[in-house]
Amino acid sequence: MKMEEKSTLLVIDIQQEDFKGMEDTPDDPSWDCIRNAKRVLDVFRAKNLPVIQIKEVHRPDMVDFGRELDGSEGIHCIETAPGTDYAKLTYPLPGEYLISKRRYSAFFGTDLEILLKGLHVDTLYLIGGLTDVCIHYTAVDAHQHDYHIKVITDAVAGSSEEAHQYALKAIKYLQKDALITTEDIENSL
Repeated sequence: MKMEEKSTLLVIDIQQEDFKGMEDTPDDPSWDCIRNAKRVLDVFRAKNLPVIQIKEVHRPDMVDFGRELDGSEGIHCIETAPGTDYAKLTYPLPGEYLISKRRYSAFFGTDLEILLKGLHVDTLYLIGGLTDVCIHYTAVDAHQHDYHIKVITDAVAGSSEEAHQYALKAIKYLQKDALITTEDIENSL
């Protein structure tokens, strides 16, 4: 696999609230997703390819949650809470693009599309979480905007293993070559 020059990495919702305690449990296999996300991020940084760090943020008065709280999720990612910040392991570096979103898709109500057009990219690599929520909805919107999508399957995590697998299957339905691994990215160097 050769990484195209017109590629960018979307780091989606890797935030302290979801990945706190990782430094305290380095051998816990449940943290493989974020460790692999860091490996992918390292490749993009080494190749000097654009990185877009995206985080979910909500106002303290919760006026911007919309229908999100009708499902399984409780109140989360309040902009004044320390856990809403980016996770330490994958924390943005100067020069990386930052986008805050208030819905599952990184395209909805943000300037992501303007940024992608300005960067002249045609392929989006996705890491982070949740596979069955924000990764899936962002991948669908990217597909609808005619971008090639590459979801790094071992650098994303779902709300459950079953939901994770179903979301990956749905993404593969959209673009047959959309699923790759961290090793595929590292071999592209």
